Amino acid sequence: MRIVLVTGLSGSGKSVAVRLLEDVGYYCVDNLPPQFLLELCAYLADTDHKDVAVAIDARSEASLGDVPSMISTLRSFGNDVRVLFLTASDAELVQRFSETRRRHPVSWRTSSRGSETTVGEAIAMERELLAPLNEIAHVIDTSGLRPNMLRHWVREFVDSPRATLTLSFESFAFKDGIPIAADLVFDVRNLPNPYYDPALRPLTGCDPPVAAFLAAAPAVGEMTDDIARFIGKWLPSYVADNRNYVTVAIGCTGGRHRSVYIVEELARRFAGHEQVLVRHRSTDLPHRH
Repeated sequence: MRIVLVTGLSGSGKSVAVRLLEDVGYYCVDNLPPQFLLELCAYLADTDHKDVAVAIDARSEASLGDVPSMISTLRSFGNDVRVLFLTASDAELVQRFSETRRRHPVSWRTSSRGSETTVGEAIAMERELLAPLNEIAHVIDTSGLRPNMLRHWVREFVDSPRATLTLSFESFAFKDGIPIAADLVFDVRNLPNPYYDPALRPLTGCDPPVAAFLAAAPAVGEMTDDIARFIGKWLPSYVADNRNYVTVAIGCTGGRHRSVYIVEELARRFAGHEQVLVRHRSTDLPHRH
């Protein structure tokens, strides 16, 4: 079976992800206590449901620590098991709970003051509870991400061929903050900026005129070479550490020109290595793998 475990922080978009998976044909179970995961999968293995999505959250804290070993068990039977962890910045999560006026699922826990926790305290507790799953998952930071883009990224994740390591290249704008899901972050704001050319300003790093402008700058090629060399040197250590997902974030000021161009260049260079995903946070460019 293909089994997708959807987890992450409350308010980060898990419901959007689960609904998308249901729409594309997955048998979905929401908020399943982890102790029933193996039993559920054993039952569904004898049915016509070969694509299964299970949402797990912090309310099942008593058995969250057992999930990594359960995943290993499921994989030992030949199942394609993928873990998707959705997160967002504290400020973004607080704003979302403020807009919906919903109580945080772990707000019932008592704070150190002996009173009910605030939303900020509940978010911090939830991050700590879910840390074991965060470490083994493909993490998507949904801060500032539109639901349509999140749905596309989730579909991309589950449609990708199974691989030992998934390498994700992601462009972003420093003005919007560094993606908290990034494993490696590179700053390319020191490179020549096409933004200051009025003809290039409305374009992106995927457009030929911008690509030609950047390709003609020696510093751009040198920076791309250095980043590729660094990734190539250290990627085997991530594989040796049994990492399934590595996200490389490339940032420039606006996230539309330099970072997009370098992400595309790096993706081409590593196209033959495991599974490569390409994502652009600050543009409307189609995302691909």
